[in-house]
Amino acid sequence: MSDSFYPKDGMGGLRKLRNARPELFKAFVEFDTKVFEDGALSVKMKELIAVATAHVTQCPYCIDVHTKRAEKAGASQEEIAEAIFVTMALRAGGAFAHSTVAFSALEHG
Repeated sequence: MSDSFYPKDGMGGLRKLRNARPELFKAFVEFDTKVFEDGALSVKMKELIAVATAHVTQCPYCIDVHTKRAEKAGASQEEIAEAIFVTMALRAGGAFAHSTVAFSALEHG
């Protein structure tokens, strides 16, 4: 990940979060670890979902981490790209569907 937009050391604030509420931090890390274990969905599938979701939430750190994890779990560049395109379509679809709100506002003043 390029340091020009999001510095890699920007995650240093997590130490402050951990120090402020260590028990909650620990619980989150345990939850996150458990969620990404192999289960009904493979680790690869979960990481592809995470890559796609990270693009919707626009978290550069998540994109970086989960793209690398997806590749490590066996995802190809084509699979990663397709997951991102699915997200792009859904995000665009949200704007498409919400256009009804704008036209409803015009109708109802």
